[in-house]
Amino acid sequence: MGDTIKIIRTVADLRRQTAKWRGAGKSIALVPTMGALHSGHVSLVKLAKKKADRVVVSIFVNPTQFAAGDDLSRYPRDEAGDVATLASLDADVVWAPSVDDMYPAGFSTSVTAGSAAAELEGACRPGHFGGVATVCCKLFSQVTPDYAIFGEKDFQQLVVLRQMVRDLNLPLTLVAAPTKREKDGLALSSRNRYLSADERAIAPALYGVISELAADVGAGADIPAGIVNARRKLLHAGFAKVDYVDVRDAETLEAPSKTVQGSTQPLRVLAAVWLGTTRLIDNVAVVAKKA
Repeated sequence: MGDTIKIIRTVADLRRQTAKWRGAGKSIALVPTMGALHSGHVSLVKLAKKKADRVVVSIFVNPTQFAAGDDLSRYPRDEAGDVATLASLDADVVWAPSVDDMYPAGFSTSVTAGSAAAELEGACRPGHFGGVATVCCKLFSQVTPDYAIFGEKDFQQLVVLRQMVRDLNLPLTLVAAPTKREKDGLALSSRNRYLSADERAIAPALYGVISELAADVGAGADIPAGIVNARRKLLHAGFAKVDYVDVRDAETLEAPSKTVQGSTQPLRVLAAVWLGTTRLIDNVAVVAKKA
């Protein structure tokens, strides 16, 4: 394991580095992050190393995906700790541009996210996915990766970006990695550090409730009734607010066309809840039982 890693902060320097790799016939994987790395990010870097010869990890807290009232100003930042973690994993480069480098004076072009962005997170956080799509399109252009690695915890983001890559004919493959969880089921997130001790004790109930809903739907239960029951359970567990809990097509995020047991339509349960001032999201796959 290495104890140092190259940090690049300008597009020109980044392109010089990637050109050298390309000239040597090396493949490249990108792991986009906003920093505050945890073991979920570590798993993404390890997967990237399996996929490609060289790994670039971006660290950039993207202001355009935060709306007014979001937690941009207090979003956790620890570049020194992140760099040390990535050096220990033998990643090749940290791509850490400034906001001024990413969005220079006069910047006025953006990507409009597709249909998968319209509801759920898109409804709760207007403009969020436009910011995500724009910054990821820029990262893909800057790094020119063969692979980009994303975790399934941000499942709607993954679907939105798959649409963008497909629709814009971007020359890379998106790779999805399973959500990493604590032993009690809580999905790993940089925002978990906001939780008080009491809130942390409640937080795993989110995974428990959506897992129950996924199992019921997979067994053929009525979806609307299951959603109402799941919302009730979440509030009873102590969550201050439920932004949404829903069952959607896993490929399009449209409402499911069938509720019958044995359906081959891939489904996903997605939810967003509040504990105090902390917003948590999670999702699980529905596995249909054979009729």
